[in-house]
Amino acid sequence: MNNSNQNSESRGTMTFAEAHDIYRAIVAEVDRVVVGKHPEVVLLVSSMLAGGHVLIEDVPGVGKTTMAAALAKAAGLSFKRAQFTPDVMASDITGFNMYNRKTESFEMRDGLVMCNLLLADEINRASPKTQSSLLEAMEEGRVTVDGVTYHIPDPFMVVATQNPAGYVGTYPLPEAQLDRFIIKLSMGYPTLEEEISIIDSRSRTNPLDDVKTVGGSDELRMMQKIVRDIYVDPKIYKYIVSLVQATRTHQAVSLGASPRASVAMLKLSQAFAFTRGREYVLPDDVSAIFSHVVGHRLILKQEARLNRVAANDILTEIRKSVEVPYVTARDTGDRK
Repeated sequence: MNNSNQNSESRGTMTFAEAHDIYRAIVAEVDRVVVGKHPEVVLLVSSMLAGGHVLIEDVPGVGKTTMAAALAKAAGLSFKRAQFTPDVMASDITGFNMYNRKTESFEMRDGLVMCNLLLADEINRASPKTQSSLLEAMEEGRVTVDGVTYHIPDPFMVVATQNPAGYVGTYPLPEAQLDRFIIKLSMGYPTLEEEISIIDSRSRTNPLDDVKTVGGSDELRMMQKIVRDIYVDPKIYKYIVSLVQATRTHQAVSLGASPRASVAMLKLSQAFAFTRGREYVLPDDVSAIFSHVVGHRLILKQEARLNRVAANDILTEIRKSVEVPYVTARDTGDRK
């Protein structure tokens, strides 16, 4: 970490430029490990800066786990990985009290959520009760065990994964729980050149071992504060809500996005503007993250599904139909 960042930490403040330098360093470290997935890495880090949780749905072996582990190490966050199976219990997530014979008293054993970044691998293989306990912790930032409340470390982020190809013996997340994730990502297969680079680098060593820590939980909290202070013009608020409300009236949609989606779009658009080096949000930021935030929140009508209409097609149509506001430098307070 450079001296300017150390000085910022000691005085408890951080400038926008210092925060952006740390952000770029984190992305660069993760990019070294996850080859050819820069847009996905930026969205993952943006979600972390926005204080949200991420669902990654893709086939096994495309780097979901590696990306989450690299992010935790680069950002200097405590990390736990949970392989979700039907026998994982809610108490494994929240923690439980165990009787100590020596002290003749009960002692709290921390659950998996007591960390900064939790990788919930194949979350759809856990029972609904276990899923609910995790999603409640994500929403509340605390857990209650035997009537006692314990606060989860701040910052806290869940990166959950699921395999879309294997639904046998799984418990799909219901819509109300999917709504808790700020975005849903898909990694996709690498290109020929990218896959050659992957096997070449892994033939010698594990790339995760070479990831450098360029931040910490204190720095991340300050960066999140800077992101929350990103300026949003009232025209942008209207644009966000107009996009979300349009999902509720589309003829192919049975259930549109909730107001929680509007809040998620606001937070992520602020983070996305930050990643682009701006202290204000533009309509382009909202448009760029729209499908990632809203796609997993829609329920399509049966007729649309039979006609193989995809959620992204509907969102593209909505994005073209909603008027884009014209935001001037004066509207952003001449922020640069």
